[in-house]
Amino acid sequence: MNRKKIRHIMGLSGGKDSTGLAILLHKLIPDMEYFFCDTLKELPETYEYIQKVETRLGIRVKKLVAKRGFDDFLELFGNYLPSQRARWCTKLLKIQPLEEFVGDDIAYSYVGIRADEERNGYFSARPNIRPVYVYKPLNFKLRHMGREIYNQDDIVEEFRQQGIRLPIKKDGYSIDDVRDVINESGIGMPKYYDWRTRSGCYFCFYQRKYEWVMLAEKHPNLFDQAAAYEKELPDGRRFTWNQGETLREILERKESIKTDHKKRMVLSKCNAPDKTLMEQLEAVLDGEDADKPCLICTL
Repeated sequence: MNRKKIRHIMGLSGGKDSTGLAILLHKLIPDMEYFFCDTLKELPETYEYIQKVETRLGIRVKKLVAKRGFDDFLELFGNYLPSQRARWCTKLLKIQPLEEFVGDDIAYSYVGIRADEERNGYFSARPNIRPVYVYKPLNFKLRHMGREIYNQDDIVEEFRQQGIRLPIKKDGYSIDDVRDVINESGIGMPKYYDWRTRSGCYFCFYQRKYEWVMLAEKHPNLFDQAAAYEKELPDGRRFTWNQGETLREILERKESIKTDHKKRMVLSKCNAPDKTLMEQLEAVLDGEDADKPCLICTL
């Protein structure tokens, strides 16, 4: 009787959390398979950063690309842009390629969700894909429909029996811990963190208005491409990335948006002087928009 193959997999998004996890585990689990769900609509900084991580850690990151591209799916959905209510982009361009990559193999999927985050990340409905939350504390548990579906203590013991001591800490890893791991490695943070707090597609609908303005300044060609996706029908219906406003309309207000953002940053610095610039940027933008991005896009 053939036993199913057991694999260790980790998705890299080009963000800090998945990068920190790769730094912690690349020597501990040498047969780890790293992957990047490439929508072919990412920021140039994302591709550059993933290449940098590959070089510094001596790992290979496999790009997973859907059989059909974003434009094909957009046509299939009648030009209905993905949104918070219809996140078809995540399912079709990221989750499906990942599940095809794993197939029927048993896979430990290492998830970069920190101890100071309330979210739990993408939890596959497929029982053969098993999450491992290295950043979460020792007492971390997950329940669904009254049933326990994850227990950190059990994971630690399971790996110990395999001769692997996971770097799980009693209190878990905070954003400061992850930042320290990345900076001490010499890799450093992604360049886009100067103006944007999340990895993901350049036209991600979770972007805040300030981030759209900065996209126009940093990558005007990508902003133009994002704006070209927006449509207005003869009956008055509009397909826009930002609810109630087109990207061109946002850009017309760019000076007021930047001025308001600057005021918020000054206030944030006064209220929390010990926070880094990136933390202040994240706090300010979160204050402008409380909606959370797609989990699998930002790990």
